[in-house]
Amino acid sequence: MKIYNNLQDFKSEKNSIITLGTFDGVHLGHKAILDKLVTQASEKNLESLVLTFFPHPRMVLQKDHNLKLLNTIEEKSELLNKIGIQNLIIHPFDNEFSRLSAEEFVKNILVDKLHIKKIIIGYDHRFGRNRTATIDDLIDFGKIYDFEVEQISAEELNEVTISSTKIRNALDNGDIELANQYLGYDYFLSGKVIGGKKIGRTIGFPTANIEIPEDYKLVPKNGVYIVSSLYKGQTIYGMINIGNNPTFTDKDYSLEVYFLDFDEDLYDQTLTISFIKYIRKELKFDSVEELKVQIEKDKEFTLSYLNL
Repeated sequence: MKIYNNLQDFKSEKNSIITLGTFDGVHLGHKAILDKLVTQASEKNLESLVLTFFPHPRMVLQKDHNLKLLNTIEEKSELLNKIGIQNLIIHPFDNEFSRLSAEEFVKNILVDKLHIKKIIIGYDHRFGRNRTATIDDLIDFGKIYDFEVEQISAEELNEVTISSTKIRNALDNGDIELANQYLGYDYFLSGKVIGGKKIGRTIGFPTANIEIPEDYKLVPKNGVYIVSSLYKGQTIYGMINIGNNPTFTDKDYSLEVYFLDFDEDLYDQTLTISFIKYIRKELKFDSVEELKVQIEKDKEFTLSYLNL
């Protein structure tokens, strides 16, 4: 897959079939559209192209600085690549871009720049300045500029009943299984293993402290979860604690992973952690011994759940 960081960099001799949107999560609802795109690109000898934007338009237009996203740009690119998309344009979204009229967007970008022959889009998609243009406007532009519009009907979208917002809500509530069901894969995050206070090692449960560089990446709600990671080609399982470790009053917010039957130095390595199941909320214990007993119970539950 070729990745372009703005519209100006895109160059192709072939005509394209495209879809556009934020595609946060690249969930099963998105995949229904993206699979159509890949299939029809092959059938019609067109380049498949996804046009997406960063920052998320809500962050720019609504100043929604609290919006957390399901994917970083790198994660989204990886997921789209797996689906088989040939070209991905990640265009910087700003106020100037948002002020393009519908016809400027269609003629200057879709037609003149991207050479589209077909666009696949949801029936409720709106575009252009103040999002005033509708799918009917797009169909009219298609007749003028010679491209086909395929709209995903309300019935098709309602069959899926999946949205990025629903997935964010599920993760905020610790409902990992529902989120994973909607996503079609285990929710994951990536970060570097950094030095911690090594408290876990002193009580027999050494942990890897994960630092996520992107502050807009959604982290599930505080608590303990069953997780997995791929390390040197092998799947390793463990438990992650997200929160402030209230048993130790001087602990800052952290993401600490204890891997089962694993004892290798992970410092400075980047790990991808996939979430499997929520175990319990974070608790404050009266003693380190009580904490050790609870972690042992969590470990037993994890082993049983995974049939290990």
